[in-house]
Amino acid sequence: MFAPGAGPAANPAAALGAGPDPQAGVRSFTPRRSRVTAAQRDALERLWARWGVEIDGRTPLDLPALFGGLERIVLEIGFGMGEATAEQAAADPDTGILAVDVHTPGQGNLLRLAERAGLSNLRVANGDAVTLLHAMLPPGPALAGVRVFFPDPWPKKRHHKRRLIQPAFVELAASRMAPGALLHCATDWEPYAEWMLDVLSASPSFANAAPGGAGYAPRPAGRPVTRFERQGLAKGHRVHDLLFRRTN
Repeated sequence: MFAPGAGPAANPAAALGAGPDPQAGVRSFTPRRSRVTAAQRDALERLWARWGVEIDGRTPLDLPALFGGLERIVLEIGFGMGEATAEQAAADPDTGILAVDVHTPGQGNLLRLAERAGLSNLRVANGDAVTLLHAMLPPGPALAGVRVFFPDPWPKKRHHKRRLIQPAFVELAASRMAPGALLHCATDWEPYAEWMLDVLSASPSFANAAPGGAGYAPRPAGRPVTRFERQGLAKGHRVHDLLFRRTN
């Protein structure tokens, strides 16, 4: 699709023979096929070398260096077409956003939006966030937050084991987060919201930051309404935000 070195790799971890996935059968993404527009292709070819990150499972990430000295870095897992991600980056230029997805049109669109807005605090990572956390960030307070907005709910019971929000993933994320860092999840699928609340409430590494210390939280003003959210609302779904803070 792209000239060598001019865009994201098809599968960076597999290409370099990365180690085993710490959550067998669990990935931070669901593969999707859709057409890359000319504008998205142009952004990928021109900007990937500048703002792109390959999740190869082998190359350690120095986050402050990656973000030009910014020390507050948030990991966003799954960003769709990137509109909400770009909006958050523009609203908070002192926070770096490492946005992870494998959807090529979304990667190209987010790069295009970042260039248009002159965003220097945004990087687009290609691959699996589980691999990134496990193999490319050492344990320690690297992240000021983790955002998981509208992940695949895997609604069929036999597929629940594929859901990203599992006890093992939550503790993996916690091990890379600073004390006080916020894990922010959102979903419009009621059974998954209940699942998330149960898993996060049982974690010894987090405390519920919702008003009253229990249940769901109101949507924070700083979280833009995403494309997936609008689609869910149009279907009559109720959106739930979950805010859990990393304890010491």
